[in-house]
Amino acid sequence: MEIEVRSQSENEIVFVIRDAEVPFVNAIRRCAMVNVPKIAIEDVNIIKNDSAMFNEVLAHRLGLTPLVSDLDALEGLSLPEDDDWEEFSNGIMFSLNEVGPKVVYSKDLISSDSKIKPVYDTIPLVKLKEGEELNIEAVAKVGYGKEHAKWMPTTVCAYKQYPEITFNDDVEIDYDCAQACPRGVLKSDRRSKKIKILDIENCAMCKSCVRASDNGYINVGFKPNDFIFRIETDGAMPPKEVLLKACDVLGEKADKFIGFSEEGGSK
Repeated sequence: MEIEVRSQSENEIVFVIRDAEVPFVNAIRRCAMVNVPKIAIEDVNIIKNDSAMFNEVLAHRLGLTPLVSDLDALEGLSLPEDDDWEEFSNGIMFSLNEVGPKVVYSKDLISSDSKIKPVYDTIPLVKLKEGEELNIEAVAKVGYGKEHAKWMPTTVCAYKQYPEITFNDDVEIDYDCAQACPRGVLKSDRRSKKIKILDIENCAMCKSCVRASDNGYINVGFKPNDFIFRIETDGAMPPKEVLLKACDVLGEKADKFIGFSEEGGSK
């Protein structure tokens, strides 16, 4: 198996996996979505809320506010499988005490740990009118995406099979099929008497070019064991950390299954 990184930024990574099977690639996708730990607000104590927003809605918005959850932030925090995870005091405390008129933003959340704070400062939480007061205490904890979407580290985690475009040299070149491509993957070159493939990895395999070709000059398929994988995060964790942790989790699950099989399924 080979892995080639195509692009990598603060919140996105795109890479190509070659010589792999669909179940394996899909297992990485699922682990990245639901088995990588992330920090999010879990318990909310609303002491006073004079705003027009219901307490439940406000608590839900707080829970979905992305918090910094990189490896440094997660160090030393209890995981859901730990016995002391449910204790109210075992987490990162947040406080919010504001008086209107103003719009309360995520930057107004005061954290007990300087490393763990909202990823973005400009997320609007609630609007307070003149004289309205908001006083909240909240606790953020580590969790998994399989329990709630607020603990999912990925906003996009998907793969597609690697496109493959072939031409039928037994028929006349159909230059019009290149114009039908909505993504500009193909380009007609009448001077060299061929159709050029500009960026095959951008191909969505929609087959618009195939339908536009009257003589069957072009065919679009895919390589069954090659994949283009994309991971995007909400900024709480670098996408590379999400990928590496997902692979670690998948490896641990595989080791556990192997051990279970070697013991004859006695546990």
